Amino acid sequence: MMGLPLIFTAPLVLAGLLALPAIWLLLRITPPSPKRIAFPPLRIFRDLAARNETPARTPWWLLLIRLAICAFLILACAGPLWNSSPGERGSGPLLVVIDNGFTAAHDWRERHDFALEKVQDAVRSNRAVALLALSDAPLPIELESPDKIIARLQGLKPASYLPDRSAHLPAIQAFLDRIPDAGVLWISDGIAGADGDDFAEHLAEAAGARTVNVVRKENSEALGLTMTSDGNLSVRVLRAVPNGRDGGTVRILDTRGQPVAEAPFQFAAGAAVTEVAFDIPTELRNTAARIDIVGENSAGAVALVDERNKRRTVGIVSGVTIDQSQPLLSPVYYVARALQPFADIRYGRGGISDAIAELLDQKTGVLVLADVGTLDEKTHDAVARYVENGGLLIRFAGTRLAAGTDDLVPVKLRQGDRNLGSALSWSEPKKLTPFAPDSPFFGLAVPQEVTIRRQILAEPDSNLASRTWASLEDGTPLVTAERRGNGTIVLFHVTATPTWSNLPLSGLLVDMLRRTIAYGQSSAAAPADKIGLPLAPRIVLDGYGVFSAPPATSRAVPADYAERASRLSPPGFY
Repeated sequence: MMGLPLIFTAPLVLAGLLALPAIWLLLRITPPSPKRIAFPPLRIFRDLAARNETPARTPWWLLLIRLAICAFLILACAGPLWNSSPGERGSGPLLVVIDNGFTAAHDWRERHDFALEKVQDAVRSNRAVALLALSDAPLPIELESPDKIIARLQGLKPASYLPDRSAHLPAIQAFLDRIPDAGVLWISDGIAGADGDDFAEHLAEAAGARTVNVVRKENSEALGLTMTSDGNLSVRVLRAVPNGRDGGTVRILDTRGQPVAEAPFQFAAGAAVTEVAFDIPTELRNTAARIDIVGENSAGAVALVDERNKRRTVGIVSGVTIDQSQPLLSPVYYVARALQPFADIRYGRGGISDAIAELLDQKTGVLVLADVGTLDEKTHDAVARYVENGGLLIRFAGTRLAAGTDDLVPVKLRQGDRNLGSALSWSEPKKLTPFAPDSPFFGLAVPQEVTIRRQILAEPDSNLASRTWASLEDGTPLVTAERRGNGTIVLFHVTATPTWSNLPLSGLLVDMLRRTIAYGQSSAAAPADKIGLPLAPRIVLDGYGVFSAPPATSRAVPADYAERASRLSPPGFY
């Protein structure tokens, strides 16, 4: 089907041609009535010939010129574009599709200049142009005037997320169906992205017999960065394919943008991933705000460091003295082994009161009391102030805690404990139930081999269910917690040793302690009545990896959000 050679970018303006009859009536000026002159006998000869003659009606040629000017003005406002040979290949309207995700930021200036050159060439050839930036919101595609297209292209910047190319396929299909002779130019970043090769295949299907010109580099030179999940401050540097960029430098920046540490990286021959680890003091590590690749101005080359990535100092105090127990029977041994992958362990010296006072003086982020009973008044008040000011107190049960405790526990406890063979015993060890959705442990797999033989019971009350993080098959709490001021108190109703259960021998305890510490730190940063609410963006990254204000399109996300960054949820701090 042949398209019309004349195309209007604003065809609705042509409705103004309907007003030409009304304009004709306005322009058809009626001359004034003839002037009446008195007949003076002495001035008859001087006034017979009038100096200025007025026609009886507007001349037809003047009326025609005025109507033509109005019609041409309406046609000009409609934005006409003339394609001299619409039937020839490459001479119809042009659809320019451009990748503008963070993977295009590395060579964006080169890519942008190429797109601008192609648009200007099309305009000089009297070709209508439509522009589609794949990181924008999916909208209908329309032909625009050359000035608007060039202005849009000059203001286009890379986004801080991968584009959802497939979301634009319906709009592309509708545009090509509406304008059959349109050509397609895709300026690709050379990265498959989230949709892989599906977009290229569907674009070819939508184009049909048309030729889709794809422009990209043979090997993309973009580099990416991602945090590892091993608890250490380490990152992985990524590249799509071996592209000649075999090495570089990764650096850590603090909240003020000042460098904290640097480390080189080198790709092995043919490798696409390499790992970089930083070995710096905990105090410096906890000042880190971002890690990036030096010289790679891209949001994909930035890893943000939040509270979850910072290494916490954990002080451990045990009610069992070292000289009275074997090392493998000490609760300190099991707690320390479980926390070492993601925390710095500190031990207090002396008795319980002196050890707690020493750890609090060291500004310890987390305090663990393993089988510690009632505290003296001075130590109790110090620990209470520590929790009120945002500290995290983790307690493990034991014979001393079962004999009596203070109010530094999340729930009221019964004196004594329930174990096999006692008055409050059960016939066989109990297993854990799956963690509830409102528990910080939700999502952790519960091993079937983990069983509980003995525990401290909580007194039933109306708040017990809301303070329970983990429970057994019979519904009795295994882990309870309560907010106190800006801090949190967490109680494991079993010992930190294998004497009451085999939980300390499983990897589940490691994951539970990791989640507990992460919850305590995130809770300390927000008021108690705000915990669990969606998090609004505070500061986000633009496509070049620079911090900026959140855009108007961004929205709040849940605290456990783990999806890929998008137009509605750009990368940043929430």
